[in-house]
Amino acid sequence: MLKGDKIGLRARHEDDIPVLEAGLYADVANTARADSHPWRPLTPGSPESRFRVDDENPHHLVFSVVELDGGALVGGANLWGVDLHHRSAHIGLGLLPDARGKGYATDVVAALCHYAFVVRGLNRLQVETLSDNTPMLRAAERNGFVREGVLRSSAWVMGAFQDDVVLGLLAGEWREGRP
Repeated sequence: MLKGDKIGLRARHEDDIPVLEAGLYADVANTARADSHPWRPLTPGSPESRFRVDDENPHHLVFSVVELDGGALVGGANLWGVDLHHRSAHIGLGLLPDARGKGYATDVVAALCHYAFVVRGLNRLQVETLSDNTPMLRAAERNGFVREGVLRSSAWVMGAFQDDVVLGLLAGEWREGRP
């Protein structure tokens, strides 16, 4: 398990999937904000669940987020679009409603940075998030990510276009910012 100050990142367990589906995917508005595909109903246990893990795919690394104090599941996180040639990846995370506002997102981003830069030897991480997703913007920026641009009206979310913000962090910048 990878450990932050408050959370741990561990392999996804089969019994995590229904909890994440009910707490994250079943929330249509939240899913519409977090996913690049339109929400559609999925039968519980569907092989198409975005929370299922394909251990054969080296370009999508999936974690469950658990509290260090007690081990409760609080969300999911991933590195996606892992490009071993360019040594880069994208960060994604989702916290269950009861876990939001506790500083977990900042800790998850820190643990993902450690994994990406130290364990995997990547050079660049990127975050794309909606411009009004203040918690994710703060979590990324607290970990040293820099706003690199805005993709205007690039996301269709619940009947309206929204801007996406692109943030990036290089391994050298991350190391310089570490205590």
